[in-house]
Amino acid sequence: MTLSLPLKILMYSHDTYGLGHIRRTLAIAKNIRSLPANILILTGSPLVGRFTIPRNVDFVRIPGMIKVTNEEYLPLSMKLEATQVLSIRESIILATVKSFRPDVLVVDKAPLGLKKEVVPALEWIREELPSCRTVLGLRDVMDSAEETRRDWEEKNVYVVMDSLYDEIWVYGVQGFYDPVKEYLIPESVSRKVYFTGYIPRYVPTRQELEKVRRDIGLPQDRPTVLVTVGGGGDGYPILDTFLRAFETESSELSFYGLLVTGPFLSSSRFQEVRSRAASLGWRAIRFHKFMEAVIGNSDVVVSMGGYNTICEIFSQCKPCLVVPRTVPREEQLIRAEILHRHGFCDYIKPGFLTPEILREKILKLLSDRSSLSERMKGFPFTAFDVIRQRLIVLKEKGGEQISGPSRNGP
Repeated sequence: MTLSLPLKILMYSHDTYGLGHIRRTLAIAKNIRSLPANILILTGSPLVGRFTIPRNVDFVRIPGMIKVTNEEYLPLSMKLEATQVLSIRESIILATVKSFRPDVLVVDKAPLGLKKEVVPALEWIREELPSCRTVLGLRDVMDSAEETRRDWEEKNVYVVMDSLYDEIWVYGVQGFYDPVKEYLIPESVSRKVYFTGYIPRYVPTRQELEKVRRDIGLPQDRPTVLVTVGGGGDGYPILDTFLRAFETESSELSFYGLLVTGPFLSSSRFQEVRSRAASLGWRAIRFHKFMEAVIGNSDVVVSMGGYNTICEIFSQCKPCLVVPRTVPREEQLIRAEILHRHGFCDYIKPGFLTPEILREKILKLLSDRSSLSERMKGFPFTAFDVIRQRLIVLKEKGGEQISGPSRNGP
């Protein structure tokens, strides 16, 4: 089913750390634009311009902030007080809502936005644009149950979910992890929750894979192990351990190593990693705008276990070793444990990341790639179908208050 007139959809992605939020937002936008829809993305990502932005999608870049701790953020590049930059961001968000007048606003992950910067826009929509439907999109896992409940209670998030959002989309499967139960979401909010399943990612064509393989210089005579650490701000321990695991080899390695360090790894660390990789005959790069093709050219992937990277890896059924971080959140560890329990990946527990263990697990995956690959073919990638159906329902309902029981699908 399609719409007769294009939907105007505004998507907010605060983007203060890493690449996950903007990558998830762009993946959704690229799919739903054919509803038809005109989509405007509000983002703080300094890298949004490096991605390919398709037709019917555009973005408004708000000043960047960078996370120092879970509660402290500083301006990314402007030499201003944090409060000034946050005020600018809030003003741009509200002005964009007023001028664009969306049919649907989708807020990614943060119910209040960064430091409550989305709340004025949500309140304005309720008072002045009641036909606009407001949606909160959540990952499969936010953080540990205890920490999420504490955070949401302190910030009055449950009240905002109840009063300012029409629907809550969870980009996961209730049978894997149930945030309604884990986070003690009250019934008045849980009836708005829809579990969409996971967000699939683009699978490159053979020609696209070949072009990227040539551009990067990947060999054809041996398998490739890809190590990717997201934005890279906290990825050095994994990169270092991977290199140490094989730097003592006296004979030629049976595989090729490609390290994608992320754009936020410090320059000195990047130079070090690149030099050490080169000494092994491997390559290290900071960033690639077509990570789907980089993953597609790999035989085994080592990653930190962020939502978006996992979806990209699983979309192409690549054997995966997850090395989750636990700071500032336990989200990646919880996800790794869940996916390992269901037989979709291997992982290394916190405190057990050593060159010996990493080496053993990588070589094991290289020797038996088919088992995990076969298992991944049944992964629940249903999000696009459910999201498109929900958007059509929201548009048809117009100004009505939307509510319904917590469920999978529409």
